[in-house]
Amino acid sequence: MFSYTFHWHQAFQALPQMLWGALVTIEVAVISMIFGIALAVILALCRLSRNRVAHGVATVWVEMARNTPALFQIYMAHFGLGAFGIHLSPWWALLAGITFNNAGYMAETFRGALRAIPATQTRAALSLGMGPLRAFWSVVMPQMFRISFPPMTNQMVWAVLMTSLGLTVGLASDLAGVTQELNVRTFRTFEFFAMAAVLYYLIAKAVMLGARLVAWRLFRY
Repeated sequence: MFSYTFHWHQAFQALPQMLWGALVTIEVAVISMIFGIALAVILALCRLSRNRVAHGVATVWVEMARNTPALFQIYMAHFGLGAFGIHLSPWWALLAGITFNNAGYMAETFRGALRAIPATQTRAALSLGMGPLRAFWSVVMPQMFRISFPPMTNQMVWAVLMTSLGLTVGLASDLAGVTQELNVRTFRTFEFFAMAAVLYYLIAKAVMLGARLVAWRLFRY
């Protein structure tokens, strides 16, 4: 017979701690997206470059990011780099792993977006007196981000969910880490992880809603 007795009051009492953990989760996800986007732009350009070294390095990065588990990437940042004398804290290892993953996925998104932009856009900018760098920055990049915006939104949600892997390298300050610590102290697994699931869901929905508002504001025309 089903004899489990729920104790939701313990979960609600711990809600402030879980909300602080949720802030750490959002912090890691946002920072990883900022670094990931910057790296992805460079990787996308390298993938389109005729320089064999740049193209090869970018290809290896993208292939590793897209075809190995995110957990392995975080493990390599936390444990693997130790073989070379580089020791990252759980927070930095999680950030490095998610950034690596974000950059690899978004690089392909940006590469596809760049190919979708007609070359006449760049030629028109150059004919107006812009230099190649300014033409890319002012004409090509805004169109690239507009085309890539929906996949970038999905990647942001994925980054939020990936932060839960920090638990595997000992991170105790994010939402998953705080939840596990509360679970160990109280043994109320269902209540705490159900509450954490609701918080992850709300964060993901907030990201999607925020992205829709940004898209409506920036891409109306």
